[in-house]
Amino acid sequence: MALNGMAPASINVIQPPTYGKSITILSIDGGGIRGLIPGVILGFLESELQKLDGEQVRLADYFDVISGTSTGGLVTAMLTAPDENNRPLFSAKDIKDFYLEHCPKIFPQEHYNYLPGSAEKIVKAISGPKYDGKYLHELLHEKLGDIKLHETLTNVVIPTFDIKLLQPTVFSSYAVKHHPSLDANLRDICIGTSAAPTYLPGHYFKTGDSDGNERRFNLIDGGVAANNPALVAINEVTKEVSRGNTDFFAMHPLEYNKFVVLSLGTGTSQGEGKYHAELAAKWGIVGWLTNGGSTPLIDAFMQASSDMVDFHLSTIFQALQSEDNYLRIQDDTLTGDLASVDVATKENLENLVQVGEKLLKKPVSKTNLQTGICQVLDKGTNEDALKRLAQTLSQEKRLRDIMSPNVHKSRSA
Repeated sequence: MALNGMAPASINVIQPPTYGKSITILSIDGGGIRGLIPGVILGFLESELQKLDGEQVRLADYFDVISGTSTGGLVTAMLTAPDENNRPLFSAKDIKDFYLEHCPKIFPQEHYNYLPGSAEKIVKAISGPKYDGKYLHELLHEKLGDIKLHETLTNVVIPTFDIKLLQPTVFSSYAVKHHPSLDANLRDICIGTSAAPTYLPGHYFKTGDSDGNERRFNLIDGGVAANNPALVAINEVTKEVSRGNTDFFAMHPLEYNKFVVLSLGTGTSQGEGKYHAELAAKWGIVGWLTNGGSTPLIDAFMQASSDMVDFHLSTIFQALQSEDNYLRIQDDTLTGDLASVDVATKENLENLVQVGEKLLKKPVSKTNLQTGICQVLDKGTNEDALKRLAQTLSQEKRLRDIMSPNVHKSRSA
């Protein structure tokens, strides 16, 4: 069985960590159209894994948990939702073309092509979201159909925020075993976690069980709770270890040096001084919601969330002398339209692809919380680090395949 207990035994299905040495986690930040940047990174990683283990392998074959917020939640669903052959609907290399094709329709520029600060834009920002979300709803209904959370090919963790309850709701493959009401359609989860305030409308839906019990959800963007979901994913695993889940080898719940984490950002303009106090001091509601073609309030809480998680995990892995187990890839040099979440022009989307490609060639770095600027580490380029990670993931998978009786039974069959 796969970790979620759904897929039949197969040499392509990731075996539980109890048969290996590590717990592997992939985390993808929110960021709208900037999801193209981690999409490029993931395409490279998957290609390296295919060099090692064959063209048929996919990222879901290697990560115990894939976690994503907002646009990262959409990528998570793409990588883990099963097709008719019980393999991922999308390969990592498909993400780029998916975004290039559909982002201009999700964020149609002709419907909101006003000058920054114009009366039309201010009225729109106050009266309702920029975009109606209809195309996104139709697209996810077409691609994901009625696939439910428990059917993903590996464990997923997708944060959202329930605006009625004013608290986070985390859709987790682990939690759904204990709380069946979380077993929603993946399309609803993706729409909910992507409903960024001022950009897309909140999403309401309900789930039910065989006894007629209902649970209602009133969701907005998961970035309100955790724009960088890496820590949420680790927390979900830690709770399972505490519960004695047999998928995990004997370990202490806080033994973080057993985790191998790849955390992907979607880029930021942090190092460029996009805003400053003298300017912000003059803002009221309108200024915080629409200024210079962006939304400062949204930018602020999403970036703060992402950086604090990165800072916390960097400190933990350093303290445990396992820094190599945590790789955070982020670009802090975005400016202008590149830093937006919704300027989905052909030119800007193609430029974001180039940002991802250039990021692969940049040196491994980490965020300095004092300055907000990435500091270069002496570990080669991000490309080099991903190649090393591919080797680690491949070796871990091979060890599990050797040790797991499920794989041997599958091969005999």
